[in-house]
Amino acid sequence: MMLRPRWIAALVFALLLAAGFAWLGQWQLERAVESGKAVEAPTETVLPLAKVAGPGAPLRDVAVGQLVSFTGTFVPGDYQLLHGRLNKGASGWWVVGHANVERPDGSKAALAVARGWAADEPTARAAIARLAEEPATPQPIVGRILPDEQPQLPDDKEKDPTGMTSLGVGQLYNLWTGVDGMDVYASYVVQRGAPEGLVQIYSPPPIAQTELNWLNVFYAAEWIIFAGFAVFLWYRLVKDAKQKEDELRELSAQESATAGNVE
Repeated sequence: MMLRPRWIAALVFALLLAAGFAWLGQWQLERAVESGKAVEAPTETVLPLAKVAGPGAPLRDVAVGQLVSFTGTFVPGDYQLLHGRLNKGASGWWVVGHANVERPDGSKAALAVARGWAADEPTARAAIARLAEEPATPQPIVGRILPDEQPQLPDDKEKDPTGMTSLGVGQLYNLWTGVDGMDVYASYVVQRGAPEGLVQIYSPPPIAQTELNWLNVFYAAEWIIFAGFAVFLWYRLVKDAKQKEDELRELSAQESATAGNVE
């Protein structure tokens, strides 16, 4: 039955139809992958800080990890240490400074800047002593801007009740000098490069998130099902035709047998 010309032609048509459905399914999968591709934000292009963030406002999602540039003056006595900070897998200390940023309108705003990393506390404190002796003059700064961290209680209050492990701007604000009435950035910058005696803090670009378009995946699955159904429909039609032909042949044989018995 399947080798008859009409059913061979029907099979060719079913296969062509299935191929078309399969192509449509592949196209839908490509659309799902394409729409799910992460859009790389231009975080590695250095932008002026004023175009990326402003003081007093939370950092926008699109601005997280952006490289920024600005002119700031570090306050010599406002350096703080953060312990337990990882740098390429090694635990150590961050040296965090208070920079007064010059804004386009001529005013200034306070900004926390993580200037560098040290493997041990003596090295970090020695770097702070050197930085405190530097003149408080404006200097260009480039770094990656990141959102404010939530303050955390020290693990060992008896050993170091004032120790900090997170960069909370509100916590630093209480330790800074000369910030009364001054605008403060609710974010901080990890400086690119490091002062003498410190190691540059490893701050990679943010990982772009991807999300698969499940609607296109659903459509692709539908087209694959249609492709399989086209072949199945051909098989079913051939089977029904054979069954009908067998029934007619059996009926014809029965009629012939009945006619022979009558004679």
